[in-house]
Amino acid sequence: MSTSRHRSHLDELEAEAVHIMREVAAELERPVLLFSGGKDSIVLLRLAEKAFRPGRFPFPLMHVDTGHNFPEVVEYRDRRVDELGERLVVASVQESIDRGRVVEQTGPRASRNQLQTTTLLDAMESNQFDAAIGGARRDEERSRAKERIFSFRDDFGQWDPRAQRPELWSLYNGKIRKGEQVRVFPISNWTELDVWQYVARESLELPSIYYAHEREVFERDGMLYATSDVIERADDEVAFQEWVRFRTVGDMSCTGAVRSHATSFDDVVAEIAATRVTERGETRADDRASEAAMEDRKRVGYF
Repeated sequence: MSTSRHRSHLDELEAEAVHIMREVAAELERPVLLFSGGKDSIVLLRLAEKAFRPGRFPFPLMHVDTGHNFPEVVEYRDRRVDELGERLVVASVQESIDRGRVVEQTGPRASRNQLQTTTLLDAMESNQFDAAIGGARRDEERSRAKERIFSFRDDFGQWDPRAQRPELWSLYNGKIRKGEQVRVFPISNWTELDVWQYVARESLELPSIYYAHEREVFERDGMLYATSDVIERADDEVAFQEWVRFRTVGDMSCTGAVRSHATSFDDVVAEIAATRVTERGETRADDRASEAAMEDRKRVGYF
């Protein structure tokens, strides 16, 4: 009598993502994996280990660094890369500003988040990368739900949802012409809860800011922001101490915290299961824009 091992929901998601990563390595000449130190890119690293260890990754890692990142996350990023022994390419928004490629915003609501677009495209071109593997998921917001797994960009770095190729039966077409690029999303079909359950199953370390801690914050437009030298506060934005955690990490100027006492994995999962708002919808100021505005950003290469 034959027996078969039951595969869990996470097993199926992992197998799909590993297959996608191997397809990227097989079909594209110079891919790169985007690694910010956030939970989704941490999961990507583990999936890359599953796909390619004990050998080296067939691609380097890259972080588009705004210069306004959470210190805890940058420390984790560098330490994790050293542990893996892989190569990290840091694409600096500050260097883009210094070279006059982008103009930095000023004032209390200034953010470097949208400046990442130019920095990313310049880094892709200068390093001749033809594919960027990222941790975007369809459940994050409606615009991302329109992405394919292999999401094509033309030779201007633009995304046209009407020009995307079908992906029937998990077949991914990686053929591109010179100058074209692909954004690849191996965990596109995952949810935030899937990510956390995978983190628990694989015993993955996360930056400490994903768990509740006491921090000095201020409130703006119904969101809590960590006080920082890189954020200019208005006169009525008074700092105070609060117990918070971050559901997602990014540029400090546009990444909000949520009030929380979830100091353990189980507590965090309970909070996620009870909420009906995605992490980006609840904690990213830039993603409170309209869907049309988000699609415009993607058309010009936003990742």
